[in-house]
Amino acid sequence: MLLIKSFHLIFVASWFAGLFYLPRIFVNLAQVEPGSSAEEARLLLMARKLMRFTTLLMLPALVLGLVLWLYYGIGMGPGNGWMHAKLTVVLLALGYHHLCGRLLRKFEAHNNTHGHVWYRWFNEAPVVLFSIAVILVIVKPF
Repeated sequence: MLLIKSFHLIFVASWFAGLFYLPRIFVNLAQVEPGSSAEEARLLLMARKLMRFTTLLMLPALVLGLVLWLYYGIGMGPGNGWMHAKLTVVLLALGYHHLCGRLLRKFEAHNNTHGHVWYRWFNEAPVVLFSIAVILVIVKPF
């Protein structure tokens, strides 16, 4: 079980590393000067590759988390309200991941409607989600 926990943590941290960096690329994309097609193409290529890689890291993180929860029973039973809160954080992270994909498609279609300041704030969400998840798992406040 400790090996599964270890790999779960490695994949979660790797998934979130992608979620930390992808919106930073969006900040740069939102600042591309009109007519800078080479810069835009390079940033879009980076964003597409990172999105694909981040999605591939997310999948084993979720599968291993489900194994820990359903097979080993971690977080089941009374006194494990922290697990319900953590699962809510996971759902929010999945929604954020999905939203990143939608925003990338908007950049690719030249339909971005947000400025670089919005993306700078958007970039803070995965830090907050990751921090809450870690605190819930370690502290188990309820």
